[in-house]
Amino acid sequence: MLDVLGAVLVLAGVGLNLVASIGVVRFPDLYARMHAATKPATLGMVLVLAGAATQLDNPSDVAKLVLVAMLQFLTNPVGAHMIGRASHRAGVPMAPRTVADELAPVDGSDGRRPPT
Repeated sequence: MLDVLGAVLVLAGVGLNLVASIGVVRFPDLYARMHAATKPATLGMVLVLAGAATQLDNPSDVAKLVLVAMLQFLTNPVGAHMIGRASHRAGVPMAPRTVADELAPVDGSDGRRPPT
């Protein structure tokens, strides 16, 4: 039974990673690609780790996989957020179909720092 659960978790994780990779190729701009590269890929990695954890007998090995999963949940979204904000400040254009720019300043300035 544990083998079946592990296989289902690994296949679900691989499926999410496949969807993420297709999104990286097909989405129109950096911001959408970044979203595709982080959200499903993070969950896909955690599902693969959970599937691997079902096959391990040693609790210390499972604890290491849990630590890796926690680090994935912490670093991937934060890194994507920082890359997105830096790209926005650098003036990377959004796709023409983008409806709203949530980071646009309300005062009318472009939000960039003046050159030094």
